[in-house]
Amino acid sequence: EAAGHEAWCVGGCVRDALLGRAPEDWDVTASARPEETLALFGSRAEPTGLRHGTVTVKTEKGPVEVTTYRIDGDYKDHRRPDSVTFTSSLEEDLARRDFTVNAMALSLRGELRDPFGGREDLRRRLLRCVGDPDRRFQEDALRILRGLRFAAALELEIEEQTAAALRRNRAL
Repeated sequence: EAAGHEAWCVGGCVRDALLGRAPEDWDVTASARPEETLALFGSRAEPTGLRHGTVTVKTEKGPVEVTTYRIDGDYKDHRRPDSVTFTSSLEEDLARRDFTVNAMALSLRGELRDPFGGREDLRRRLLRCVGDPDRRFQEDALRILRGLRFAAALELEIEEQTAAALRRNRAL
């Protein structure tokens, strides 16, 4: 941020913090392109997933994955996008994520961005896909197992349409 970029904590660390749990790891989404992140953090930065916009920054408290805001392309293998397009929009980045409880972003100043109702879903103890659940599971079949794990570990009920899509796509 000091270099003029936006940076937001995102995903599980935000979810866990809102649940009053200590986050196990920290992910950041940022407007900075990977090469800018590498330059900003120098020897503390490792190019761990440049194709997808990810740089791992070593900190005193452990590694932090910093990924450029992105939009995913097609998923032909039901696991990873064939391509990504970097974007300047935090909301577009959040829209590609699996579940509403993982599609929230928190600034260092405490501002929460929650365009898909993840905080309310946490309050209601509900696990729900972002957008069309069939599409989410067909993009990345690992999301089926992630959904079951989140529901069990966080004691969440799987929302009806998400549960139906999970069953329809289980063969993936």
